[in-house]
Amino acid sequence: MTDDSDSETDADGDGDASADGTADADDRVPVLLVKGDREYLIQPGGEQGTDLGVLEVPEDVQPGDTVETHLGEAFRVRRLRGPDLFHQFERTGAPMVPRDVGLVIGETGVSRGDRVLDTGTGTGVLAASMARAGAEVVTYERDPEFADVARENMKLGGVDDSVDVRTGDLTEEIDALEPSSFDVLTLDTGDAAAVVEHAPDLLVDGGFVAVYSPFIESTREVVAAAREVDLANVRTRETIQREMQFDDRGSRPSTAPVGHTGYLTIARNV
Repeated sequence: MTDDSDSETDADGDGDASADGTADADDRVPVLLVKGDREYLIQPGGEQGTDLGVLEVPEDVQPGDTVETHLGEAFRVRRLRGPDLFHQFERTGAPMVPRDVGLVIGETGVSRGDRVLDTGTGTGVLAASMARAGAEVVTYERDPEFADVARENMKLGGVDDSVDVRTGDLTEEIDALEPSSFDVLTLDTGDAAAVVEHAPDLLVDGGFVAVYSPFIESTREVVAAAREVDLANVRTRETIQREMQFDDRGSRPSTAPVGHTGYLTIARNV
């Protein structure tokens, strides 16, 4: 990712600058306005009502600036980062947590120029994160209301020009997709195994499949399907982390709930 790029063609897929070096209105990427535990994601030129007054954000606002409400309360301007999407997107369910997003991107190598086919859009954190890494993403969401929310989230994240949110069931659309036209296939649905069966036809040579599931049963089905169609390097890992606790008594893993979120299966079309 290249969040800190100052070039006229923004490296996060945020849109091209106009001839005078300023971004077009539709291409301006929202920034975070932060004060204490308050965070507001606002597009340059926009405004937001808060309990501390109305924030009016200048069109030329830059990270590091300070913006005051009409009541004189100062907010610090911060650049939007990938993990912020998890906290700022409107939720239609449990979004993929940042550590799991990182695993998907790290294991598949999603990067600029890649074309990704995704299904189970949900809140859209994964799709938006892959777009911020430079990929063009086509993502399917069955629920029309969830799809509408995801489209708004893509706008909020400044990646709506890189993410095509489609309403529908991917299993019913596969035959209409161009063969060998995707570099990565990411799946977060209960019927992922049915899509994995088509992975060799959908992916380029060397392309990756990443399937995320909270349940062992569906994960076993995915692994069986991947092996049946001769995908290579099929492997599954539980995504789990333990937070560490440091205090005067000593150091140990936190006694908070264990950090299991799901199972990630990776395979490759070779």
